[in-house]
Amino acid sequence: MQILNDFGISSEVQSLVGKAETALGAIFKSVEVTAEINQYKVIDAFRQENIGQRHFSATTGYGYADEGREALSSVFARITKAESAVLSPHIASGTHALSLALFAVLRPLDTLISVTGRPYDTLNNVIGHKKSKDTGALADFAVDYRQVALLADGGIDTAKVEETIKRCERPKALFLQRSRGYEWRKALSVLEIREFILEIKRLYPEIIIIVDNCYGEFCELEEPTQCGADLIAGSMIKNPGGGFAPTGGYIAGRADLIKLVENALTCPGLGCEVGSYEASYRPFFQGLFLAPHVVAEALKGSILSAKVFETLGYKVCPLHDDKRSDITQSIMLEDEDLLLAYTMGIQKAAAVDSRAVPVPWDMPGYDDKIVMAAGTFVQGASIELSADAPIKPPYIVYAQGGLTYAHMKLGLMSALCEMKII
Repeated sequence: MQILNDFGISSEVQSLVGKAETALGAIFKSVEVTAEINQYKVIDAFRQENIGQRHFSATTGYGYADEGREALSSVFARITKAESAVLSPHIASGTHALSLALFAVLRPLDTLISVTGRPYDTLNNVIGHKKSKDTGALADFAVDYRQVALLADGGIDTAKVEETIKRCERPKALFLQRSRGYEWRKALSVLEIREFILEIKRLYPEIIIIVDNCYGEFCELEEPTQCGADLIAGSMIKNPGGGFAPTGGYIAGRADLIKLVENALTCPGLGCEVGSYEASYRPFFQGLFLAPHVVAEALKGSILSAKVFETLGYKVCPLHDDKRSDITQSIMLEDEDLLLAYTMGIQKAAAVDSRAVPVPWDMPGYDDKIVMAAGTFVQGASIELSADAPIKPPYIVYAQGGLTYAHMKLGLMSALCEMKII
C-alpha cells in the first residue's frame, strides 16, 4: 500500500501483516458478532432510561437534581445487569474505583483475600504493607489481607481459597482481578468467574466478591455482575469510555453495597445526591454508546499482533486463536532493547505526541521502572493505542487499545520496523 511507505513501513512488514490478517477472517467475525450484540444491549439501556439532551447538561455547586449524573449511573447498571451503579467523573482512575469499593465494604478486623494472587502494583498501596504505615491504607484500619496464588494454568485455586477462608476469623471479601496486570497469564473468562462464584457462594453466601473489571468490559456477552459478583469496578478511560470519556470510573453491583460506595465517594448521608460536573456529560454517554465497537476494534488489533508475533517465533499470551476476556496482548521479547524499540514504534504511529520518546521511569505506585508508549487524546487512556512494560526480564510488553483497527495495525507495523526483526 503506497501510503504506508510514507510511514516508513517496509514491504516485508506489510506482506507479513497482510498474510496474518487474511488468516484471521473467522476469528474477526466472531469478535464482530459479540460487538453487535453488546451494541444492541447498550442502545436498549439508553432507550429504557429515556436518555435525552437534558442529560448532557452541566451542573455546578452541590449538583442537586443532576439528571445527567443519575441517568449515567442508571444506564450503566442496566448494561451490566447490576442492581445499582455509580459512574462518576469524580472517580480518578480504576485504582480509585477499586479503593472506593474496598473501603466501602471492609471494616476493622475484617479480612480481604485476593484469589488471583498479587494484585496490580497500584493496588498494593491501597491494601498497605509493613513498610508503609499511616498512609491511609486498609492496613492502617486493621484490615487483614491474605492472597492465594493462581494455579499453574492460570485458573483460580478454589480449594486453596476455601481453605484460606476457613483459617480466617472474619473473612469479609474476596478480590478477583479479571485481567492480568503485569503477570504472564490469560484474563479470566466470565465462565471461569461464574464457576468460581457459584462454588464459593454455595459454601459462603455472605462473603462479598469484588471484581477488578478493567480491560474486560464488552469483551464478552456478559459482565461479572451477571454471574454473581457483588461489585465490579473499573476506569472510564479504558473500555467503557469508548475513547470519549475524559476521566472517571465506575462501581456496579448490589444496591446495598453501592449505597456504601456512594457514601465513600462523598460522605455518609449525602452519597450520590450531590456532586456537580460543570463540563458536559455528553462524552460519557457517547463513549459508552461507542464502547462495544471500539472494544471490538481493539480486540481485533490484539489478535493480529498475536498472530504476527507467533509467526515470528515469539511467545505470546493469549495465542491468536484463544478465547479472550480482555483487550490486552502480552508479548515476551526477552530483550530490553527490543522492548524499548517496540514501544518506540508504537509511539511513532500515534496521532498525538508521535515525536515523543518513551523513557523508563519510576512511575508512582509501581515497584519497577515502567516504560509507556501512548499518544492519546485522553491522557493515559489505554483503550487508545498504547503499550507499557516493567523494565525487567523476561521483558514482556503489554499492548492494549486502539480506537480503530487500522490504527492498531499501523502501530504493529511501525513497531516491527523499529525492532528490525524482519
